[in-house]
Amino acid sequence: MKGGLGNMMKQAQRMQEEMQKAQSELAEMEITGQAGGGMVSVVMTGRHEVRRVSIDESVYDDREMVEDLVTAAFNDAAQKLEQETQDRMGGLTDGLNLPPGMKMPF
Repeated sequence: MKGGLGNMMKQAQRMQEEMQKAQSELAEMEITGQAGGGMVSVVMTGRHEVRRVSIDESVYDDREMVEDLVTAAFNDAAQKLEQETQDRMGGLTDGLNLPPGMKMPF
């Protein structure tokens, strides 16, 4: 029984180290969200910090459209970031047989 527990503890420690590495990588990566066929783009880090916003000059005359496109670009970036996070972190918990609904990291 001790060997099984020891192996499980090593596996948990290794998983924690891998999760910390993945979290660091995610925090530093940049995700680009776009709207209006690229008329507006937002570059966001994994920490949800916005690095750049680009707006095509052709939409400057229509304030409502600019506001809608900026909102859509932010949402696109946030959704891409969420998907990337799930993709990277989900693989780390495979094989742990976590109960349904239990998410990692806690």
